[in-house]
Amino acid sequence: MTSRPLAGRTLLMSGGSRGIGLAIGVAAGRLGANVALLAKTDTPDPRLPGTVHTAAAEIEAAGGQALAVVGDVRDEAAVQRAVDETVARFGGIDFCVNNASALAPLKTEELPVKRFDLMQQIQLRGTFLLTRAAIPHLRRSPHPHILSLSPPVNLAPHWMGLHPAYTLAKYGMTLLTLGWAAELAEAGIAANALWPRTLIATAAVRNMLGGDASMQRARSPEIMADAAVAILQRPPRDCTGQTFIDEDVLRAEGITDFSRYGGGSDVLLDLYVDP
Repeated sequence: MTSRPLAGRTLLMSGGSRGIGLAIGVAAGRLGANVALLAKTDTPDPRLPGTVHTAAAEIEAAGGQALAVVGDVRDEAAVQRAVDETVARFGGIDFCVNNASALAPLKTEELPVKRFDLMQQIQLRGTFLLTRAAIPHLRRSPHPHILSLSPPVNLAPHWMGLHPAYTLAKYGMTLLTLGWAAELAEAGIAANALWPRTLIATAAVRNMLGGDASMQRARSPEIMADAAVAILQRPPRDCTGQTFIDEDVLRAEGITDFSRYGGGSDVLLDLYVDP
């Protein structure tokens, strides 16, 4: 395997201004990929680090080529524009990564309807729109992958009852992805989901899941990025219809020491993954 195994491949991703999406973009860029980001953050927000432009700069600094497209993944026209600009710049699309999500892990009576709608629209509509627009180009790729950052569907009462609306939105991403694995199997387009075993140190975790205490116990986004690029390098026809966990992917790659990604001794702060 060469040191830049994704050279010449093009990755289109929703979100990516920060957190896991940015880490995936940087990791893919380091391996030679072209990375196009569709994200809303055009100007700095004091509550959140990074913009789509600073993310593109980080990807290019890592060795990739980057395209920043400002837009909302819920907007069909914006999604089509992102696809068109990606193809015009890089010549095609090999990877479609559904990263954008809204986080509101609240009980039903605590959750404003506006936040319910936002989660369903970003996670479900956004994932559908981006993938649907990318499929014609994936069909022409020699190495096509769809990857959604969503969990295995675990119907255990604990997970179903913890935050039903958020769970619905994330499971919906997974069900769409598994559906595409079946629908697009004859075309050789892989479709898989990837989820962390633990909390990941992102701005969303800091702001909504316990602040600095949770950040100290969480792993770095690079664990998800390393798992994502490992999946994207696998032969599409041999790697599809799976709901992967980051640790399991990396163990298959020969990585067993996860201390490089940080996290405390009680790192198993998993969502939807049974210990």
